[in-house]
Amino acid sequence: MDVKIDRDSAIPARQQIRAAIVRQIASGGLGVGMPLPSVRDLADRAGIAPMTVTRAYADLKQAGLIEARTGAGTFVSESALSRLGTTGRAVGIWQIIDDLIAEAAAHGIEVADLLSLVAARDLAAKSEPRIVMVGLFTEATRSYAACVAEQTAISIEPIALWDEAPEDAALTARLADADLILTFATLHDRLAALAPGREVISLRFIPAEQTRLALAALDPMARLVAVSRFEDFLPILTLGVRRFASHVQSVTPRMLDASDLPALLKTADVVVMSSGAESAARAARPGAALIEYLHVPDPGDIGRLVLPRLGFATPDARKEAS
Repeated sequence: MDVKIDRDSAIPARQQIRAAIVRQIASGGLGVGMPLPSVRDLADRAGIAPMTVTRAYADLKQAGLIEARTGAGTFVSESALSRLGTTGRAVGIWQIIDDLIAEAAAHGIEVADLLSLVAARDLAAKSEPRIVMVGLFTEATRSYAACVAEQTAISIEPIALWDEAPEDAALTARLADADLILTFATLHDRLAALAPGREVISLRFIPAEQTRLALAALDPMARLVAVSRFEDFLPILTLGVRRFASHVQSVTPRMLDASDLPALLKTADVVVMSSGAESAARAARPGAALIEYLHVPDPGDIGRLVLPRLGFATPDARKEAS
């Protein structure tokens, strides 16, 4: 095993040795049980001090990648990286790393600094609270989680009850170690019962900007059909459509399972669908405008209810401080 040291690199020789051995283990060049050169042998080959190799080996031992056997030498251990080496899947990971290095270089970031950024991100991720967003449908819930993540700068895990349909026991397990659970008011009591001792926050949701703009741009003479999957949401959907498309004369609200819905969709110029009612689009006439009535978590609620739980000042408190 040869290790070439780049003396012009900002990366210390100790890290270069460690990286070279890690690469060979992950690529399958060094399999489990294979011996590594002695400290002096590798130091002589690389042209560096034996102490540098000793420290690099110590790092690898602490990481569980290699092991010392008394009187026999140093050998590759069983580990996640050695298992990766047997699958041949390291190629895809190397490509991701190469792309990351290239992207960093495009911004003038050296590899040594990139390593520091990766380490800092790893530490931040481990120290972040676990926050989950519980909704009904996968895409919508992911969108809600992304909105909260953008405002809090913390990863938010989405859980879609309708699409994933977890049993209560499975849902309880997923919520057990959550530091904060975000959801709709209608789901609050169920989640609070399934996750006793965990804080559940009900957020208000407002129509998304793209939904408001799409409704406002409609032809006043368009024949509009608003479709909801859930009966209790139909009045909310209807009110929202009439509010943001108040100029449209013909607005017909219907449940997704209404017997006359197929006939209405064949003549509608515009079909507005709540989340979960997207199947109505398949029955719409060709050329009809299709609008999904999307929501986003109220930014005011995030600032007032969520940010203080994460140790941030509320917007009002920041204004007073300034």
